[in-house]
Amino acid sequence: MAAKIFYQEDCNLSLLDGKTIAIIGYGSQGHAHALNLKDSGCHVIIGLYEGSKSWEKAEKQGFEVYTTAEAAKKADIIMILINDEKQADMYKKDIEPNLEAGNMLMFAHGFNIHFGCIVPPKDVDVIMIAPKGSGTSLRRMFLQGRGLNSSYAIYQDATGRAWERVIALGIGVGSGYLFETTFKKEVYSDLTGERGTLMGAIQGLLLAQYETLREHGHEPSEAFNETVEELTQSLMPLFGEKGMDWMYANCSTTAQRGALDWAPRFREAIKPVMEWLYLSVKTGNEAQISIDSNSKADYREKLNAELKAMHDMEMWRAAETVRQLRPENEAK
Repeated sequence: MAAKIFYQEDCNLSLLDGKTIAIIGYGSQGHAHALNLKDSGCHVIIGLYEGSKSWEKAEKQGFEVYTTAEAAKKADIIMILINDEKQADMYKKDIEPNLEAGNMLMFAHGFNIHFGCIVPPKDVDVIMIAPKGSGTSLRRMFLQGRGLNSSYAIYQDATGRAWERVIALGIGVGSGYLFETTFKKEVYSDLTGERGTLMGAIQGLLLAQYETLREHGHEPSEAFNETVEELTQSLMPLFGEKGMDWMYANCSTTAQRGALDWAPRFREAIKPVMEWLYLSVKTGNEAQISIDSNSKADYREKLNAELKAMHDMEMWRAAETVRQLRPENEAK
């Protein structure tokens, strides 16, 4: 059976009238959900820990801000949008004691529910709206009058109204359309995608080609243009618009032939790694790695060091130079 898909015209935001929505966390996803829902006419409050650096920012952007426990107590719908590894402890301490029958818990990721880190009571609705992109993209596209596609799922329908409200919430947070999934499928596909073609694999693939060109005497600007710039500025918009076959049809016959010949070879080389990755996700190994590493006191310091190391790679230094040469940036 095909998954159900809902669009903006299927949404009835009046279903959220009189409801107080608490956004827990005001980071990448939290600020976008909160601002989009507010602009959609919903009553939104923010829940943060005392001393949060986001407290003043949220107030300046027009929100009432409370501690997480206070916000949970005031809310009918509680959206938990802090980091995955912090959710379980925060839920147990601040949200669970303040839940009432008929409340709704909402997540943007299936992680904590599927892996049993959070076990909600049976008398509340539990849903998920998972935008397929960053909070920055979600907010930007909302302001442009567009929408970012999102998946949705119902884990628990205690009130009998979760299905209609999930659509209203999904469109309210800025989704252009919603496609049905489950918490289990979402977390498996999301963790695989982030480690695979969306971030991890693409970074590894680009670096491998760039290094090969550099080792064979190509200058940084040429290696970067042939590896990244042409991909992001020319080819990705083409296959994003109408598909890979359409992109191929709009390239030279030499490019077509080479791509068609080499694509199966790359698939054969990469498929075992993808299978290995999916198994690591399915067994919970990837989730445990995230929880263990992200919970360490020095995690942020080490993460920033890793990101700086990436920033300082020659390939991404070349990127800064090439971006400055784009025609639209010449006058800046």
